[in-house]
Amino acid sequence: MRYRTRLTAPAALIGTAAALSVGTQAHAAPATGTRTGTPGPETLGDSVYPSLGNDGYRVAAYHLDLAYDATTKLVDATATLKITTTQELTRFSLDALGLDIHTVTVAGRAAAFEQAGEKLRITPARCLPAGRKADVVVTYTADPRRTLAHTAWVPTPDGFAVCPQPDAAHTVFPCNDHPSDKADFAFRITVPDGLRGVASGRLVRTEKLAGDRTAYTYRSRSPIATEVVQITVGDYVIKERQGPHGLPLRDVVPVSRAAALEPALALTPNLVGWLEARLGAYPFETYGLLPANTDAEFPGEFTGLETQTLTLYKPNYLLQAEPKIGSHMMHELVHSYFGNLVSPATWADLWINEGHADFYGLLYRYERGWPDSIGMTTMEARMKNTYAQGDQWRRTSGPVAASNAVNLFDSQRYLGGVLVLYALRNEIGESAFNAVERTFLDRFRNASASTDDYIAVASEVSGRDLSGFLRDWLYGTKTPRMPGHPDWTVTPPSSALRQPESRTDGHHDNSATL
Repeated sequence: MRYRTRLTAPAALIGTAAALSVGTQAHAAPATGTRTGTPGPETLGDSVYPSLGNDGYRVAAYHLDLAYDATTKLVDATATLKITTTQELTRFSLDALGLDIHTVTVAGRAAAFEQAGEKLRITPARCLPAGRKADVVVTYTADPRRTLAHTAWVPTPDGFAVCPQPDAAHTVFPCNDHPSDKADFAFRITVPDGLRGVASGRLVRTEKLAGDRTAYTYRSRSPIATEVVQITVGDYVIKERQGPHGLPLRDVVPVSRAAALEPALALTPNLVGWLEARLGAYPFETYGLLPANTDAEFPGEFTGLETQTLTLYKPNYLLQAEPKIGSHMMHELVHSYFGNLVSPATWADLWINEGHADFYGLLYRYERGWPDSIGMTTMEARMKNTYAQGDQWRRTSGPVAASNAVNLFDSQRYLGGVLVLYALRNEIGESAFNAVERTFLDRFRNASASTDDYIAVASEVSGRDLSGFLRDWLYGTKTPRMPGHPDWTVTPPSSALRQPESRTDGHHDNSATL
């Protein structure tokens, strides 16, 4: 829990403006002062998404003030970013795509800006020295229905939700769009009466405004990575219940679907209790589900997304019986720990998120005797099946911790990650493995962590140098022997085979918990 800065009152929203034409848009502001610094690098050097993020500064907090117009279906917004420079800057950039930018100020002064590709380049009126704290305020308009190369917007008949993972938060708000730069968030969402605005975190204020409008303000208790922010507007009912140890649970449910979805929503308290017994107390201020009010495909064609404190779901998926959905609900809940509490340092570290989510999701399934998608009922049987395909997957998808933008969300990051964790548990024993898990979560709480960080914790806690063992499993081109199962064999790879159980056009639909 932390608050690094005090969030200022939201800036006034401006009216809807016409969309800017495609291409670079430059807006000049008076330039004053001496410019001795350099432009900040427009990358954080991610191996999977090298264009994401911007170096030269870090973001301490975002305040997003959004107003939804139910007639035009547009969003007028002001984003206030509290940044600290890491070098002297004559210019810096934010990630931004599909946003009609109106004005930019830096430290209270109008700043020149231009939109080029997926970057918003900002030239402040005065050079920013290293270590300078400054507010960057951007006013803009967004169209949730705009066609873009990729988008986080999920339009619904009565509003929208967002699914930013992995590289689309900047289609909703200008940001440093990389999970290594987590920040505190506050959201103020203004909607016409009859609709509800909801976001990650807890509701801290409700304002009745002129013109039959209401503003809802939410604030996060813990920092959030941009890729797991949730902001939604719709005709919702908020269903509250209590989880273990008095944990407030809140589901945000379309009014027209509330009764039908209740059996699925009622499963959450027991899911939280089961996971707390293994990973410790739930780490955030609340949890719940958001079944978006649409039957259309989400961007990325996934089933659920672990947006922090409020998991986004396709509503029809949750209408199934518990044995069909319970394992995947656990998968998404696990992301509150692996993915949200501890975020990936780079996108190549995604296996930590997805491997752990499938690992505990499958354990939950098999404890209950629910057959998985290929008819297996034990972790050992599923891992033997996965192990046999190990070399094939390494050929078609690369090693578990060596992904690229094309294969990032395929089965190698999910089941392949489970296989690594299964091997580690067999190698060091269940007690040591459980200690590794908790130590890793405690050490990197509210921060980001890499594969190297996980290897270091595993070595420290087990009292053994596991770097060679885990690097072979995570980066090797051949599948290592499975501890405890010398009889397990790997099927030789064939160029005629495609990777099983995988869809390269989806995200979480490659989870073995579905």
